[in-house]
Amino acid sequence: MKKKINNILKGKFLVDEEAFKNWRMIIFLSVLALIMIASSHRADEKVHEIARLKEKVQELRSESVDARLKLWKLKIESNVARKMESRGVLPSNTPPKKIKVKTKQE
Repeated sequence: MKKKINNILKGKFLVDEEAFKNWRMIIFLSVLALIMIASSHRADEKVHEIARLKEKVQELRSESVDARLKLWKLKIESNVARKMESRGVLPSNTPPKKIKVKTKQE
């Protein structure tokens, strides 16, 4: 048992007559490790991208709410009347009347 551990630590399994089988396994495991590392990095990049996009969506939502609030304030009748006074347009003192149009029936 001790001899086998020493042979592994010294790397004798790489230069034996059956070393070709060992090298194939080592290369296979190395390729699998590289694929696993690359996959992990891609997953991390996607997680960071998702977090960045969520933050951007939240920012755009808050901008949308601010814009909607500003529009609502601009549409208030008192604000519209105040802005139109400078142009000489004043609100009517008489309320609007409904006009009914009668058509001739044949």
